[in-house]
Amino acid sequence: MQSFLPILLLTLAIMAPTAAQAGGSTKADEQAGSLLFRDKGCSHCHGVGGIGTKKGPALTSLSKDKLWTPEKITQQILNGGQKMPPFSESLTDSEAAQLVAYLRAKHKPAPPPEPAASPVR
Repeated sequence: MQSFLPILLLTLAIMAPTAAQAGGSTKADEQAGSLLFRDKGCSHCHGVGGIGTKKGPALTSLSKDKLWTPEKITQQILNGGQKMPPFSESLTDSEAAQLVAYLRAKHKPAPPPEPAASPVR
């Protein structure tokens, strides 16, 4: 029984990131994803909250779109496609999972306001 515990813990550690990608996200993941969406420049192309711009499509309906599974969204983020560049060099797997959690959230959390810039002296 004692030798079973390390195997169980290792299995859970390996599966944790996969659970977030498969839709097992938490409110904390969604909130972290909202910050990443803002801070990694996603809103530059996809608009604030993912409403879409001339540069990138709206992402607001991803939570209901059965064709865009968490796995497919993750692949799009990391590998890019069509006009979207890949972000595998600038995001960890955990950050990609948090972005997916945010994009798939029914009620997308708003990121807190950016800190005010300090005055130039």
